[in-house]
Amino acid sequence: MIAKVAGIATREVAGVFALGGGAARALGVIREAMNNTDLTQGISVEVGETQVAVDITLVAEYPIPLQTVADNVRTAVYAAIENLVGMQVTEVNVTITDVHIPSDDDTAVVVDDAAGARVL
Repeated sequence: MIAKVAGIATREVAGVFALGGGAARALGVIREAMNNTDLTQGISVEVGETQVAVDITLVAEYPIPLQTVADNVRTAVYAAIENLVGMQVTEVNVTITDVHIPSDDDTAVVVDDAAGARVL
């Protein structure tokens, strides 16, 4: 449950494109195709009696500064776990494994006309 809270808080931060490393994201794409999102993907928690430590692996969006993304994720996860769960967060480690750069191909539109196919 704590990993889900951390995952939801992380996904809400501006600049977070995806959670998890390469293999986890590949499995996540398959899960999302089946309408079954894993909210704990990329989140690892160590839970004690009253304290929690969280490790987060994510992909950031370009051009948001990586330090800003990491700081905002830390702040969001600290607040979510301490307010919703009531446990003390000892540390939140954020690992950014990649940067997503939106390309023109993400929004390409193919138009067929008399001159042939054109990509806009």
